[in-house]
Amino acid sequence: MEIRVLKYFLMAAREENITKAATLLHLTQPTLSRQLMQLEEELGVQLFRRSKHRIILTEDGMLLRRRAEEIVALADKTKEDFLHRQDELAGIISIGSGELRSSQFLARLISGFQKKNPLVQFTFYSGNSDNIKERLERGLLDVGLLQEPVDIVKYSFIRTPVREQWGAFVSVDSPLAEKETVSPADLANMPLILPGRENLQNELRNWFGSYGENLQITASGNLLYNLAMLARENGSCVLTLDMACEYPGMRFIPLSPSMDSGTVLVWKKAQAFSPAADAFLAYLRNTQNV
Repeated sequence: MEIRVLKYFLMAAREENITKAATLLHLTQPTLSRQLMQLEEELGVQLFRRSKHRIILTEDGMLLRRRAEEIVALADKTKEDFLHRQDELAGIISIGSGELRSSQFLARLISGFQKKNPLVQFTFYSGNSDNIKERLERGLLDVGLLQEPVDIVKYSFIRTPVREQWGAFVSVDSPLAEKETVSPADLANMPLILPGRENLQNELRNWFGSYGENLQITASGNLLYNLAMLARENGSCVLTLDMACEYPGMRFIPLSPSMDSGTVLVWKKAQAFSPAADAFLAYLRNTQNV
């Protein structure tokens, strides 16, 4: 498989139309059709179901799409790493981060680094710690900001100075809305929305103590805005970190006893990085020692 042909395949999958994809790729329609058929022959599978006006990915096609997106992204990142080996530091550094207050600390580090290296750009991937670790392992990210608990044995890391505070997002119409803090007993009989990561769910169950066995869990997820809107509509409580964000009709209430989480900036040990990423990692280490 050639990277060029994988890009052709991704364009056709996105547009669901051979003629339109060929136009965007500056190819003739027969040329693109031939390349896609040769790719199917090479893999020994059917990638598309074809109709007169539309093409639809088969299950094998959807699998290849996921793989091709990763392969093309890694190829593009590798190309960028080598293009910017010059006297003045330049390049693109890939960062993964969750929705965390620690992101403000990371933003200050990036801002300070870019003042010294204005040609360096940053690209961000948003996800939870499990998503970010997976992309670190595949070489798609240089650095990840991870919320603990998380296994960092395979990574070099620095701890951030920020502690993430847990609480409950509730509707302003909720009977809990007037409280200054909420306890396990307050939440035990409420419908709850939990974070998507299993180890965070376990941490929260431990916080509930004896109340943790029969919780009314209605949903889970990773993006706070979506979860907050669901809680506003169905009267449930979102157990989440304090992001200092305001959502219409919602109020954040800290947990009591208080519960917090640490965060770490991590990168793979013994990995070859681009000059820009190497310089940024050196900047992180020096910042830690200040």
